[in-house]
Amino acid sequence: MKILVINCGSSSLKYEVYQMPEQISLGKGLVERIGLANGNIKQEAKGRIFEKNSNIPDHNAAFDLMMEAILDDQSGILESTQEIQGIGHRVVHGGEQYSSSVLIDDAVIAAISQNSELAPLHNPANLTGITAAMNLFPGIPQVAVFDTAFHQTLPPSAYLYGIPREFYEKYRIRRYGFHGTSHRYVAGIALQMLKRSVENTNLITCHLGNGASITAIQAGKSIDTSMGFTPLEGLIMGTRSGDIDPSIIFYLEERGFDCKTLNDILNKKSGILGLSGVSSDLRDVEQAANEGNRNALEALETYAYRIRKFIGAYAANLIKVDAIVFTGGIGQNSVKMRERICNRLENIGIHIDHDQNRKVGGKAGCISQPYSPVSILVIPTNEELQIALDTTQIIDPNLQTVVI
Repeated sequence: MKILVINCGSSSLKYEVYQMPEQISLGKGLVERIGLANGNIKQEAKGRIFEKNSNIPDHNAAFDLMMEAILDDQSGILESTQEIQGIGHRVVHGGEQYSSSVLIDDAVIAAISQNSELAPLHNPANLTGITAAMNLFPGIPQVAVFDTAFHQTLPPSAYLYGIPREFYEKYRIRRYGFHGTSHRYVAGIALQMLKRSVENTNLITCHLGNGASITAIQAGKSIDTSMGFTPLEGLIMGTRSGDIDPSIIFYLEERGFDCKTLNDILNKKSGILGLSGVSSDLRDVEQAANEGNRNALEALETYAYRIRKFIGAYAANLIKVDAIVFTGGIGQNSVKMRERICNRLENIGIHIDHDQNRKVGGKAGCISQPYSPVSILVIPTNEELQIALDTTQIIDPNLQTVVI
């Protein structure tokens, strides 16, 4: 079975084709600058690269360009569109309606549309991708895999805010959490690495990239997560502020900052970028810190400190923690940041092996001391594979595959 995985953004289209149940990637590509005259596509498959610059006025044109690349005689992935037996879509927000991936029908499309008010930058684009795929592949099963679904197991104590209940009941204001597909994937791989069963294993998974979130997982279920009503809450991120005192907004409004400007500042000009004044890329900030830039050093220390706070809070609520998982661009690749985060966590049984941490680098592996009560794992995330797994299971539940 060949599964096409689609991640459709407002101006981009990311895709990958998997051979299932073998979990083999046959090739992947990215269409960028949709809506502009100077759009482009780059696809990698079987050691060959397909590249093309083109006018891409809309998502339908992007899908046509994707299929041109997939079926290219020299650098393509497939020989015919008929080889595709299922399509899995990343959808950011499923609201409270969906706690798992589902086969897309009219009711699912209506729910995605309804939840667009909760994710106005993402859900409309996801829905556009679904519509384009249905037009291009009529009759082929399509599956929605929601970023928020994994976190629908949060108890009310974790998802409710301390505001009037009518705001939850009337406006659906609650903690939803994001990055759920990534947290679920690495949690499954962690169980395999540790050779443990899900029923007696508690994990804290740290997805650290330009967007960052931490999730507490008890017996395979998310019971708390750092992102909230939107992906702005929680950790300090590349350009996002994370948690702040809400009164800061009112204070700045009184000094002439309007709502749109504040939203832009908190989402695009804060975080590592805002604190360091250097960059949103951790590598640039680490280099500046090594050169003596005090603001860069403080940005790194603040970033690590906030993560440690969440780990400590989740450890207290989980009672026992079997493993900490680092993933995402920073979590997987930044040896120094993993050391910064784990520093001072020895008192709760988290002991990093510095030599092993450097040896593992950006690969999958265990970086804790042999005597550490809590294992520390580095696991590269693969949301596309998780989407392919979900799609395969829904289309053919009897097909033998590894379900993560």
